[in-house]
Amino acid sequence: MEVILLERVAKLGQMGEVVDVKPGFARNYLLPQGKALTASKANIAQFEEQKAHLEARNLETRKEAEALAEKLGGQQFVVIRAASDGGNLYGSVTTRDAADVATEEGYSVDRKQVLIREPIKTLGLHEVEIHLHPEVMITIELNVARSPEEAELQASGKSIQELAAEEEAQAEFEISELFDDIGAATSEDEELAETVEETTEDEKSEDEE
Repeated sequence: MEVILLERVAKLGQMGEVVDVKPGFARNYLLPQGKALTASKANIAQFEEQKAHLEARNLETRKEAEALAEKLGGQQFVVIRAASDGGNLYGSVTTRDAADVATEEGYSVDRKQVLIREPIKTLGLHEVEIHLHPEVMITIELNVARSPEEAELQASGKSIQELAAEEEAQAEFEISELFDDIGAATSEDEELAETVEETTEDEKSEDEE
């Protein structure tokens, strides 16, 4: 199916190009989203009439996207989620989650602009693409953690595995110290018992004399 593009579409073509696409892709995505028109003679003629206006509109929206990209690009956002001790989420972080957390921080982002290439199903830092305009794409970072404190530690460069290892080592150290204290207390009790026993024997010896 041939369509004429009303804007640049990645891996497909530039504005004004007539390209051949699968009918389903055209009907379900390009046409309803206003990214293309069927390449009929009437639509091609209509595009030529509106070309200057479309190019001007594209330039304006691109400038707006570039201005937002300067502020939003590279930003890190915290997403709090429940997860197992091993760091696996009970569910996954979605494009809506990414859009919502960015919007809450004052950036205008729609879930349709978000692209998550690999499902986010673990705690940690994850890069997400934001397509602000057909010609403007930036990445943000999602800091997925179980608490704000954990997110802060992850932001400093520690992974959930490292945090778990540190907690385990600390627990083992505390247990070791506890056993050392118990051992020391037992030793003191034994020494005290020996002293009492020796004193008792000495007193007995004195009584017999």
